[in-house]
Amino acid sequence: MATVVNADLPEAIFGIQPNVPVMHQVVTAQLAAARSGTHATKTRSEVSGGGAKPWKQKGTGRARQGSTRAPHWRGGGVAHGPHPRSYRQRTPKKMVWLALRSALSDRAGSGMVIVIDDWAFAAPKTKDAMAALKAVGVPDGERVLVVLSRDDEVAWKSFRNLGERVDLCSVEEINTYDVLVADRIVFTSATLAALSARGGGQA
Repeated sequence: MATVVNADLPEAIFGIQPNVPVMHQVVTAQLAAARSGTHATKTRSEVSGGGAKPWKQKGTGRARQGSTRAPHWRGGGVAHGPHPRSYRQRTPKKMVWLALRSALSDRAGSGMVIVIDDWAFAAPKTKDAMAALKAVGVPDGERVLVVLSRDDEVAWKSFRNLGERVDLCSVEEINTYDVLVADRIVFTSATLAALSARGGGQA
């Protein structure tokens, strides 16, 4: 069974003053990038029909009309409607890294970062995963982010059926949004070392 260890959290990653504006900007960009941007409407040049003038220009007593494809006609085109686009925002890597360190520092300052030796599951089993979380101090009802190694296949399979309460990510994929929406973050000694090494070459 997993055992909590008294690991020294790197000050450069878990001990900085959280930069709230940068976290906000990075999370906003991350959520924007997740939008599909496939919304679409047809303009008057794209709808069918309307090639003939509805009635003659003069003498009818009605307002002049040139095409039934105009926006004010039923079945006409949409003026200024949405079209497919990308919502992705360019975010500098240093800003992304600063936001992640700020989020991790905020959680560490509140005592919400847990480091264990290893999950040590003998076989993939959801019941064992639930028991392990309880054993390392994650209360029922709290949302937890479990940071795993890519090659820890047994742990991935054990945790993946726990629903919305448990989020999984690898060290390479950990991001500001997932950290901020989690009540607690659980690292293994290996994933903590990998995160420290990842941040070694970044300011």
